[in-house]
Amino acid sequence: MESWFPAFSVFALGCCIGSFLNVCIYRLPQDLSIVSPRSFCPQCRIPVRGYDNIPLVSYLLLGGKCRSCGAKISWRYPLVEALTGGFALALYLKFGLTLGFFAFFAFTATLLVITFIDLDHRIIPDVISLPGIAVGFGLSFFLPAPSWTESLIGLLAGGGSLYLVAIGYEALTKREGMGGGDVKLLAMIGAWLGWKAVLFTIFFASLTGTVIGGGAMLIQKQGRHYAIPFGPFLAFAALAYLFFGPQLIDWYLNLGKN
Repeated sequence: MESWFPAFSVFALGCCIGSFLNVCIYRLPQDLSIVSPRSFCPQCRIPVRGYDNIPLVSYLLLGGKCRSCGAKISWRYPLVEALTGGFALALYLKFGLTLGFFAFFAFTATLLVITFIDLDHRIIPDVISLPGIAVGFGLSFFLPAPSWTESLIGLLAGGGSLYLVAIGYEALTKREGMGGGDVKLLAMIGAWLGWKAVLFTIFFASLTGTVIGGGAMLIQKQGRHYAIPFGPFLAFAALAYLFFGPQLIDWYLNLGKN
């Protein structure tokens, strides 16, 4: 029991925090308070009872429907809870109950909120990314890695590189191809993970974005102007670096040697 109980507790706590992240994802783009009122059904606006707000469990027991009005509850709610719990467990296994665990769990939770807001609204709120830059740089003085110099170079390189790309694209096409939110997000990623992560994130996000975006355009039968948010790809790439960055870089560098 002693071997699995801490891991299960971390997963359960992560799911509970994921429930709060759902509140942030729904309310922040609408400039609503994330503190009050308590959770309510988006359809009937009736507050959710405490026993109907248990992460994952309540969704299954209710059959994915509101108890009050019978409206369907989006599958995204349990998905966010499960993802948050899963990442909490993965970070616990990687860092243990250290400052690194708590710091990078906050970073991961932030990326999850950004991902789903960007998917829904095509925006990345400054109220998330700008404090994230400051917190990431501040923590570099207390965490083993990245160092404060790597963090500073990372946030400058992250924000500066995408800003130049955005300016160049707009100059060539006379259209805005990348929003300021993506620029600030990459600056935040650089502040948290360092300048090496910026290079990896740009490459990996561009690769996955091209593959998935191209597939989406074919499925939707849209032209090359089909708008796809880039924030989720940046977030996914940052998480890939956090967990597997050095291994993936070594694998890529050794491809030509085999």
